Amino acid sequence: MSSEEKTSKEGLIEFYSSYRELFEFFCNNTTIHGAIRLVCSRNNRMKTAFWLVLFLVTFGLMYWQFGLLFGQYFSYPVSISVNVNSDKLFFPAVTVCTLNPYRYQSVLNDLEQLDRDTQETLYTLYGYNVTGVQGRVPASRRRREAEEPIPFPLERIPTGEGPHRNVRSVDTSESDDIEVKRREWNFGFKLCNETGGDCFYKTYSSGVDAIREWYRFRYINILARVPKFGDISEEQLENFIFACRFNEEHCLTDGNYSHFHHPIYGNCYTFNHNRSESETWNSSMPGIKNGLTLVLRTEQHDYIPLLSTVAGARVLVHGHKEPAFMDDGGFNIQPGVETSIGMRKETVNRLGGDYSDCSEDGRDINVKDLFNSDYTQQVCVRSCFQAIMVERCGCAYAFYPLPSGAEFCDYKKYKSWGHCYYKLDKEFTSDELGCFTKCRKPCHLTDYRLNAGYSRWPTKVSENWVLQTLSKSNTTARNNVAKLNIYFEEMNYKTIQESAAINMVMLLSLMGSQWSLWFGSSVLSVVEMGELVFDVIAIGVIILAHRRLAKRNQSVEEAGRAPTPDPSYGQREHQHPEMPQTLPSQSQMRVVADITPPPAYETLDLRSMGGGSSRNSSLRSHVSHHAEVPWRGE
Repeated sequence: MSSEEKTSKEGLIEFYSSYRELFEFFCNNTTIHGAIRLVCSRNNRMKTAFWLVLFLVTFGLMYWQFGLLFGQYFSYPVSISVNVNSDKLFFPAVTVCTLNPYRYQSVLNDLEQLDRDTQETLYTLYGYNVTGVQGRVPASRRRREAEEPIPFPLERIPTGEGPHRNVRSVDTSESDDIEVKRREWNFGFKLCNETGGDCFYKTYSSGVDAIREWYRFRYINILARVPKFGDISEEQLENFIFACRFNEEHCLTDGNYSHFHHPIYGNCYTFNHNRSESETWNSSMPGIKNGLTLVLRTEQHDYIPLLSTVAGARVLVHGHKEPAFMDDGGFNIQPGVETSIGMRKETVNRLGGDYSDCSEDGRDINVKDLFNSDYTQQVCVRSCFQAIMVERCGCAYAFYPLPSGAEFCDYKKYKSWGHCYYKLDKEFTSDELGCFTKCRKPCHLTDYRLNAGYSRWPTKVSENWVLQTLSKSNTTARNNVAKLNIYFEEMNYKTIQESAAINMVMLLSLMGSQWSLWFGSSVLSVVEMGELVFDVIAIGVIILAHRRLAKRNQSVEEAGRAPTPDPSYGQREHQHPEMPQTLPSQSQMRVVADITPPPAYETLDLRSMGGGSSRNSSLRSHVSHHAEVPWRGE
């Protein structure tokens, strides 16, 4: 292979000699529309400028659209789809309560003392002469001076007073002569911290609300003294439910229900709760006959009248693994009425992660579950409040589960817990505690939409025989019973499903549409653009490396230049007259070697040089002369 063929053969990697050559090659060979116009119109500067501006504008608009697409994608929008399915449905858990708080035998004396204090408070504020709280307290009993004063007494507070209110205690004798007018007085009780330096009044414009809240506060202190498992007898619990049927079968048997006592709503039954999937009730047909039917005793003999001023029963429909929060979603049913509740099931499935601020099972939330149930937002919120209550007030709220190592609040042990609790409750309501922010929504939620219907029950015609059949005694009145039907209105149920509005496939599709719109190009065109960017960077790196190498060679050449003559060289020459003039010194030889350029080996070929020049021949003779002269020092 000749030398011409070797030089003409292309190398494995070659770069363009200039940016101009690179861009001309790109515009001539790219598949992007309009780029070749930049080269074809180079003889017409006006057209070249027009196509260059048009190319840059469309390029900028395309990437502006890309920015909008990526902004939408990283905002993680969701689309909601609603599906209607039909299948056999699991029946939810149902909790019913008596609305009659129970009087525990272990704190009966404390409750009777509270009734006496309430009797005296009513007489002092309103002149109401109690004939006995449900026959438990003798009439017109007055507090003796020798007895201890009423803790946290209820007081009249003039309206419009500032923080330092001029209050009138219920224990003063002059208060008997003051006419209570709603517009002139508020009612409340005073709460202070441990030192007594920070106090405030828990006030109400309604005397009924003030007395109920004052009674409730005192009742919580008494409730803290009840043993852990209480002392409710099974007989008292079973007196609440006359009959129970599910799918036309008797259901008031062990295993179908559990019971607990709520401090406000009294004795409660929960049906179909915390059971395995095989034991959970299910409905395959809609209608009353395929649901739950309860006949309840709603006697208006209030165990604790000031805690419950309504008659009937409290009902709540909730999930199988969820606790019963009777304050949140419960509703009351009337005595002497048949209440029919039709249900429709809805499930919500939210996307987790970046798409929705929800929690799968609550494990990623730094709140300990005190209810030992499935995660719900209300479970988390109440557990969060109880934990902060124990931390700041030193004791636990009696209406929520007790954390390990803590005890319920009682003013006999924790005198300032009421002051701490009401301030904490205010912060909790305004979310200053951060519980609602911390406790996120569950990603999977099952809800039941309820529709209620009411009718008189039993009718006048059938009242006598129905009531006699229900009760062994003939004393049961129509106003002491109620009937409840809970069933599915239809077997269809809604599933609300969240999905990503813009996923990766859709994002690529939208980006491809923008490419086609502005440039009429494809994925390979994008690769061509990437190749162009790579070549530009490569050429820039090569130019930068070449400049650095040139600077380095220049510095080496400057360092190899002849140094200035040494003035002492002549003196050393006179001191050694025996050294011949024809023999150069070592310093001279070093200088010659340093400044002599490397020989051109092609010129050493006499055949190629021909006759040669006088300068070359003299140079060769000079070198040979020095080589033949022997060193005198040898």
